[in-house]
Amino acid sequence: MAILLGSPLAAQTSLSIYRDGRVVVRRTLPQALQQGRNTVTVKLDGLDPATLFSPDTAVSVVATTTRAASTVDEALARAIGQTLSFVRAKGDTVRATVLSVTPPQYRLTDGRLLLGSPGEPLFPSELVRTGEEAMVTLEASRGRPRTEVAYVAQGATWEATYQVLLGRGRAWVAGVATVTSQVQVDSAEVQVVAGAVRATRPPRAEKGVFAMPAPMAARAASEEAQEEAVGERHVYTLPGRLTLERGVAVATALFPRTGAEFTREFIARGAFPFQGFYGPGPTGPTTVPVQVWYTLKRPTRSPFGDRPLPAGSVQVYESDSAGRPQLLGEATIDHTPAGSDVRLYTGDAFDVTSEWLQTDWRTEPLQRQPITGAAGPQKLTASYRVTLRNAKADAVTVDVIERHQGEWKVTESSMPAERLSAGEVRFRVPLPAGGSVQLTYTIEAKS
Repeated sequence: MAILLGSPLAAQTSLSIYRDGRVVVRRTLPQALQQGRNTVTVKLDGLDPATLFSPDTAVSVVATTTRAASTVDEALARAIGQTLSFVRAKGDTVRATVLSVTPPQYRLTDGRLLLGSPGEPLFPSELVRTGEEAMVTLEASRGRPRTEVAYVAQGATWEATYQVLLGRGRAWVAGVATVTSQVQVDSAEVQVVAGAVRATRPPRAEKGVFAMPAPMAARAASEEAQEEAVGERHVYTLPGRLTLERGVAVATALFPRTGAEFTREFIARGAFPFQGFYGPGPTGPTTVPVQVWYTLKRPTRSPFGDRPLPAGSVQVYESDSAGRPQLLGEATIDHTPAGSDVRLYTGDAFDVTSEWLQTDWRTEPLQRQPITGAAGPQKLTASYRVTLRNAKADAVTVDVIERHQGEWKVTESSMPAERLSAGEVRFRVPLPAGGSVQLTYTIEAKS
């Protein structure tokens, strides 16, 4: 029994789209399968034939044979014995019966033979493969009312984008899934999959697919995706059925806008020594940007906290005095499970600055090697002065972070040092509105 499935994406039931461009295609066709062997022809268009299988446990794939798009000679070979129309150089047409392709032999309607092409052949559609095709042999243990197949293809991807609008102590968060396809998809159920999915086989090379800027097609804001955990991944089923056009991005809400508490932090990270390698710093002061971080609180049993968030980009806005949202910065987040806060680095502060100066640096040998007399471990002492300035009309607190490797400690400081980890301490420095504060501290380390 032979079945032609036609366009590969025209009748599919659903797609699962992954961020790396892979697509799991599941299709349920109305054609019935007889018990025993059945032959199905599928146009590839991105299908990896090695991944083809049937989700129906009563059906197994026995063999798959792939064929490339038809050439003129291949189509003529399939037309042997048939009469075709040929377009001649003058623009008129002549009809001839194909007798042989190699060598070329044709019989004209008056019975004469032509040992050469009569012109450009015009083929009926059933003789031409317009794209790659796979001929699939299926074994059905019993008759089936329909044909179910699934396979992995290439040609679509998706990304998550979030918009955060900051208010007075509260933020409003919305999430959007944007799907971009490089193949035509008509009226399909679409799911997007979040999570790191391991791949062991290289993707099939795509023909005629080019990356182009994608126009955007937005969907109604009232529609949102339905999320569920499958294995160690999270799957979001987009509402309704989608038609994806080649190169057109379709955006769908991941969840309705929801509120969340947030905090803002100013962080100045130590400038010396660079990446933990001890040495004398510059002789003059060094300006170090003060980073601006926002933390979105996501407690459990809250609408925002109970949602796992796919990795993506975050745009942070705050409204001006007239209520116009202004973009404060963009950040990226990793896959974030439910109940985990989201930290966003949005850029550097304008009105809060820091200036670092290494005021002292000394080395002292602890001992020499007893046999060779070579230099042994050294004790390093370094002192710093950090000048913090605040030009804002409001008081702020700046977290000064000092990071080093190996064995080290803060021996003295003008403000308390809080040990965050083996390699990091924090000084919390309150800054008055329009004022400045100097922080001094000394560290001791072994090298």
